[in-house]
Amino acid sequence: MVKILSVFVILAMIIQIIKPIGLPGLRKRADFWKLPLAGFVVIVVISTLQF
Repeated sequence: MVKILSVFVILAMIIQIIKPIGLPGLRKRADFWKLPLAGFVVIVVISTLQF
């Protein structure tokens, strides 16, 4: 699950750099750094729930 989420976050970052997604908070290309931050939080939550 964590590996799939990591790949999804990387793909979303690439898409954000090429063409901004347009969601609130992700309207500029420079906002790509917010995606791995959110992904990291989700990965930590998933990891703690699995134990």
